[in-house]
Amino acid sequence: MADTLQCQAQDIEAWETGTSDSQGIQRAGYARLLTGLRALDANPQSETAPAEEPRTPHLPRQNEPQPRPALQTAKARHRGSRQRPGFPRGPLAVVDQTDQALTAYFADQSSTEVPADHLVDLLHWGIEAGIGRDALSPSDRNGNPLLVLTPAASQFLGLPPDLEDRARLRLPDSHPQIVNLRAARFKLTRRGFGPWARTYLPVTDGKRASVQLAVTAWGALSDRDGWNLPPLAPAPLARLLGTYADRVLTPRGSTAVCGQELMTALRPPTRARRSETDRTWVSASNPGALWKPLEPAPPEAHDAHPLAQGRTPQDAMDEEAWDWSRTPTDTENTEFAHVVGLDINLAFIAAASSASVGLNSPPRHVHNPTFDRRIPGTWLCDLSHITLDPRLPSPFTSTGKPPTGPAWYATPTLDYAVKDLGAAIKPLQAYLRDDHGPYLTPWYERLRDAYLTTMAEAGIQQDIPQDEFLRAMNTLPEADPALLALLSAIKATGKGGIGKLREGPRETTAAYQRWAALDNPTWRPDIRAAVISRARVNTHRKMIKTAERTGRYPLAVLSDCVLYPAHAPSALDVVPSGPDGRGIRGMFCLGVNPGFAKEEGTQSLSWFHEQHRQGLNPARYIKNN
Repeated sequence: MADTLQCQAQDIEAWETGTSDSQGIQRAGYARLLTGLRALDANPQSETAPAEEPRTPHLPRQNEPQPRPALQTAKARHRGSRQRPGFPRGPLAVVDQTDQALTAYFADQSSTEVPADHLVDLLHWGIEAGIGRDALSPSDRNGNPLLVLTPAASQFLGLPPDLEDRARLRLPDSHPQIVNLRAARFKLTRRGFGPWARTYLPVTDGKRASVQLAVTAWGALSDRDGWNLPPLAPAPLARLLGTYADRVLTPRGSTAVCGQELMTALRPPTRARRSETDRTWVSASNPGALWKPLEPAPPEAHDAHPLAQGRTPQDAMDEEAWDWSRTPTDTENTEFAHVVGLDINLAFIAAASSASVGLNSPPRHVHNPTFDRRIPGTWLCDLSHITLDPRLPSPFTSTGKPPTGPAWYATPTLDYAVKDLGAAIKPLQAYLRDDHGPYLTPWYERLRDAYLTTMAEAGIQQDIPQDEFLRAMNTLPEADPALLALLSAIKATGKGGIGKLREGPRETTAAYQRWAALDNPTWRPDIRAAVISRARVNTHRKMIKTAERTGRYPLAVLSDCVLYPAHAPSALDVVPSGPDGRGIRGMFCLGVNPGFAKEEGTQSLSWFHEQHRQGLNPARYIKNN
């Protein structure tokens, strides 16, 4: 599209995401493309070419009129649609046994009998059945069809009821099912045939044919994978998973794996471009993406990483979420009878928005650098001279205790110390990444939209007064269990995706030996550290604003949950409202938006004291009491 419209690929991406509008001759060509797509929506039967090969838009001659339609991006047009011209049956099918045959249930609640008696037949059917998902970004590929096998379907196909290899969670290569797949020319990825198995045929005529399987009898879509699904029949399960695929992406594993895969789908490492020599299409690095695995800076390395061997604890960066609590003061004990927990919506996902992070240059080691907030990096700096109110957790440590000497920090932490706290700092060393950009912004935006759309379905809208929001949230547990499971999966996808940026080794990996995750371009502990740092300082900033306006200070923090003393057991007693009934900018605000807060739970101050006396963090338990 970029070559045809004589513009940059970044321009196409900006038009598709709605961040900018096309102009001039490009606008006319792009408008014609959208007009053609709208015509396909109105009459899908007229489309005979595959969706991934759209017709080239006609470019107007210089003297030809250039219409200026109200452009609607392709992303916006298709939001909420599962029936696409290229994939008429949606992104997936749940396959179950009915009588003596297999039946496939689709996301649109239609179903059909599957003419397959064996696994190979099922895979061929899956390739030809019109199942799949359109690409999520200009350089992404269409998503593979997903076939979710119920235990009954697995038994019908001759798969064992469970996996004997509990360490690797896969069928042995000598298993008859694997032998049959090889005889039919199907191949498997390095993960083999396990709960989430991807099978594919050799590339033919430049086209690939691949099918993703989810074997529920072996643990796919289980609570262990972060899905937490209620018991569902095949048809409602297909609807729930289809909605998740439509709003996030087609499931490919655990919710954490989906979070990681979503990053890559939205910013693939490569894109197609025309060769400057013979004008053929070639693969090129995609600007703004992560292209290849990079070694971390020594302070960023996981404790089991080879670079961490012989490293002292003070030489490791500790950009982690808070786990802090304190004893209430005498004044607080006298004035307040309750504690209220505020849970920040999608706190770490929201912190990823617009965050400038390192991309593809290895870290550059510098001694005695001048701090530059524009450069993502890991800085060795002494912040122990910065004094704060002891009723606040320190923004510089995960324990909330003030630092006692030099330590390694991500750029957002030092930026907060300088810009917000007015501190003078002098870094001793730094590992800097000169190539940087907002890699996670489209990832955040897709998860945000999925979350807000699903919350709206549950009856909780944006921009409502705080008291109305609290009343609406009180009814949320009564919503459809499938809807609640979808909400949980969306949040787990974001949280798990951030965790995957620093995925540790499996138990079978020896200490200081490389593990498989290190070979993934998205294994980037520096990006995870920057996101957590941003989330922590964002919360600290709100704590200071709250203290300045209300005189109240937090009693405990655990990750994204903050406990405050209160006169009454309600978040409205803690969070002030403006004249319109909504929250006050810069402070904790009650609402559905990412970065806003909801009430996590309430308890008596005596309960808080009992938890604290036992050495427990009350923020961990306020939701369960």
